[in-house]
Amino acid sequence: MSIWFSDNVDIETSKIANKNTIVSCLGIEFIELGNDFLKAKMPVNENTVQPFRVLHGGASVVLAETLGSFASFLVIDSTKYFSVGQSINANHIKSAKEGEWVIGKATPIHLGKSSHVWHIEIRNQIEELICVSRLTMAVLPIK
Repeated sequence: MSIWFSDNVDIETSKIANKNTIVSCLGIEFIELGNDFLKAKMPVNENTVQPFRVLHGGASVVLAETLGSFASFLVIDSTKYFSVGQSINANHIKSAKEGEWVIGKATPIHLGKSSHVWHIEIRNQIEELICVSRLTMAVLPIK
């Protein structure tokens, strides 16, 4: 059973919404939508590394918030509600080197009427855990 609001959810529509945003600037691409998860990948390159040429922790947080925010959008009736990030934390476990890709996966912990909580894991191409994050989204009515 799917958690998504509509049976016609399409991650391709995110490309239009994310044009000229931090998502496109960092090269984040949504790659998979399961019944209860959303995945995206991000390159470890000149836009996402820190001076030591490893993935910047802030870039990991952007990937995590991007995944959780878009997932929340897909769960709600966007004609009646919108969601905004309320709180995020991240634990950086391992570094990722320039030239690699990282893949984030968001799964729900809580999907309430006024809040969502998402668990996001970011792993490298060989499935090593890079970062784990928790994102709380506020769900608000459109006035």
